[in-house]
Amino acid sequence: MVHSLGAGSELVGRSHECDYPSSVTLLPVVSRPSLDLDGASPEAIDLAVARQMESGDTLYRIDEVLLRDLRPDVILTQNLCRVCAPSGDELTRAVRKFALQPEVLFLTPRSMGEIEANIVEVGRAIGREKEAAAIVSSNKERLARVRAAIKNAPPRRVVFLEWTDPLFCGGHWVPEMISLAGGEDPLGRPGEDSVRMEWDDVVNARPEAIIVSPCGYRLERSVELARQLRRLPGVEVYAVDANAYFARPGPRVVEGVELLAHLFHPDLVSWPHADQPWERIS
Repeated sequence: MVHSLGAGSELVGRSHECDYPSSVTLLPVVSRPSLDLDGASPEAIDLAVARQMESGDTLYRIDEVLLRDLRPDVILTQNLCRVCAPSGDELTRAVRKFALQPEVLFLTPRSMGEIEANIVEVGRAIGREKEAAAIVSSNKERLARVRAAIKNAPPRRVVFLEWTDPLFCGGHWVPEMISLAGGEDPLGRPGEDSVRMEWDDVVNARPEAIIVSPCGYRLERSVELARQLRRLPGVEVYAVDANAYFARPGPRVVEGVELLAHLFHPDLVSWPHADQPWERIS
């Protein structure tokens, strides 16, 4: 979001997850996960996270000394999901004793409109109001082009998976993305947390396509997990780059809508980019 506003050079630190654009990986890392889950299966990750949350312990550690020494004027954080990144409570404790109190923005979007509002809010905080307005305007135009392209097409019935073991449905802004792209997910929870579900729920939804987008994963890992799913006769299965286009609420969610629209209605919506952040599982 900060780079899209033209202020990437003003970033002084990042979380352990921040990796786009690639230049940000050179920045100091101010947060780390409490649990070492590298290489763990989705089931093992889900179990470990659940146990950690039940114990009341935090899932992330903030390097308070490093954060203080970086002397940020503005800190961008989130208060939407304790599993995805350090929460507002953890950051509030970390900065409480700082001599210089930074402005802290808690970005907690649950819809496409609230993601746009966050872009405007960040633009205001870092003196990039015009750039923020331009991004929001451009994104609205892109969505309007998608709507125009698919206006006469019947919606595709789909199921979106935010996790694969156990299965989680699509939540927050994702069902809205699906709808804007010309799809319909009967299991999605617009504006609400994703929840666990059973394979029978997927079967009973009678999808034409299943989108596998496990939160926190890039395309390669999504493909591996999609190949482990059960099959439904005649149902297309697509693995997508979750981190780039769906799990992170920023400017690229509009590109995620364009991606879905291309998968749902390839004859009506093209994908003009050189990269292909999805794979059809045969």
